Amino acid sequence: MAPSSTNNKNQNKSKMRKLITVVFVALAWVAQAQIQTPQPSPAGSVTSVVGLTEIKIDYSRPQMKGRKIFGEGANFLTPYGQIWRTGANNGTIITFGDDVTVEGTKVAKGQYLLFTWPGANEWTVSLYSDLSLGGNTGGYDKAKEAANFKVKPGKLNETVETFTMNITDIAADSKSANIQIAWENTSVKFKVGVDFDDQIMKAIEANTKVRPGNLITAAIYYHDTKRDLKQAIAWMEKGIAEGNPNAFWNIHRLAQMKKDAGDKAGAKAAAEKSLELAKKAEGDFGYIKLNEDFLKALK
Repeated sequence: MAPSSTNNKNQNKSKMRKLITVVFVALAWVAQAQIQTPQPSPAGSVTSVVGLTEIKIDYSRPQMKGRKIFGEGANFLTPYGQIWRTGANNGTIITFGDDVTVEGTKVAKGQYLLFTWPGANEWTVSLYSDLSLGGNTGGYDKAKEAANFKVKPGKLNETVETFTMNITDIAADSKSANIQIAWENTSVKFKVGVDFDDQIMKAIEANTKVRPGNLITAAIYYHDTKRDLKQAIAWMEKGIAEGNPNAFWNIHRLAQMKKDAGDKAGAKAAAEKSLELAKKAEGDFGYIKLNEDFLKALK
């Protein structure tokens, strides 16, 4: 091949590389130069641990902007009886960190789209297993429902301008919470139940053997869940002796356990010991009164 032909090819390759480089630089500049403005339905997220289960809601938040939201007929943004993606954009995704129950229906750990059918006196709520549907309500397939149930709407005293979702009303025993939909003057709640007993019992079985400090936690759980009181008392006494013998709050709990077990004398002795230690402490955290009231009730 002639030298001039080779040089021409090399020059062409060099020009092509330069052109490609210029194109990539231009594309990168365009990407960086994009103008961002506030979204009409900004992203929102709420997370809470209920019991031992993490619950997370990711959603978009439309605003009222003077519109009528829930009602009968085409004049309303979300008419009664029609499917709603429950938010905006690609809809609302609820994530459960463990298996749960939702309004009594068992729902497996995982992610679900939330769809609703608003009504004046009743809402239908659905958890949908196929996230690829997004906000495309026209492609809704009932066969992909993980749960479908009805709940009663409530009225809010104050107007909620921006669509809001909450994880609220966590039960005192941590076994349930409500997921709330709030917009305009409407509030809709549905209950999520969690089960952590098996997890805790397995942890007690494993960890009280390798770490004695867990005995007190195990004892309190046994007492709270009305299990074997004899075992709870044995663990509590050992945990106090091997841990902090001056922990008057734990000794007060021991007194409660002994009372519930029918050991009035043992309960009195433990409460008196707790009271004595609480009076000596820099701060009693209310345990002086708790023990005094406890001892009065024993008489």
